[in-house]
Amino acid sequence: MYTLSKDTWNTKTMVKISVLGVISFILMFFELPLPWLAPTFMKVDISDVPSLIGAFALGPMAGVLVQLLKNVLNVVIEGTTTAAVGELSNFIIGSIMAYTAGYIYFKKKTFNRAVIGLLAGTVAMTLVATLSNYYIMFPLYGRLMGLDLQVFIDMGTAINKNITDLKSLMILSIVPFNILKGLGITAITILIYKRVSPILHK
Repeated sequence: MYTLSKDTWNTKTMVKISVLGVISFILMFFELPLPWLAPTFMKVDISDVPSLIGAFALGPMAGVLVQLLKNVLNVVIEGTTTAAVGELSNFIIGSIMAYTAGYIYFKKKTFNRAVIGLLAGTVAMTLVATLSNYYIMFPLYGRLMGLDLQVFIDMGTAINKNITDLKSLMILSIVPFNILKGLGITAITILIYKRVSPILHK
C-alpha cells in the first residue's frame, strides 16, 4: 500500500493538495445530468480530475486527500441534501479511482501506465460504485430520508423499461453511468496532466 512518505509529507505538498481540493470543490458546481441513462439525482461532473492529477503528481494518497477535502468543503459550505450519504459515496468512489490510477502510474511514470491506470481506475470505480450503491448507499439513503427503494427503481423504469428492481437498476443504469463518467474523466486527465504537472512538481 502506497502512502506519502515523511519526505513528501511537507508544507508544500499539503498546500498543493489543498489547492487541488478547492478546485475540485468548485468543479462540483458544474454538473450535467444524463436523464437518458440515470435518475436525475445522479449527475456527471469533472471534479475528480484534480484528484487524479494530484495522484499522478504527488502519489495516490494525495488523490484520496483531494477527494476528502472536496467533499468536506461541500458539506461545510454548500450543505448536504442527502444526509451526507451522497458525499460519502462520492468520496469512496472518487478515491477508488484516484488511488488505483495513481498507484499504477506512480510505479512507472509512462504514458501507457497512465492510460492503464486510468482505465483500471474506471473499472474499479464502477465495481465499487455498483456494489456500494446496491448494498449500502441506496438502502442507507432511503432509510435516512424515509424513502422506499421502489422510488429509485421507478426512476430507473422511467428511463429504461427493463429496470424492474434494484439489481437491474445497478446493471442497466449505475454501471454504464460510471463507465461513461470514468472514460470522460480519463480523457480530460490525459489531455491536461502534462500541461499542469510542471506546476505541481516545482
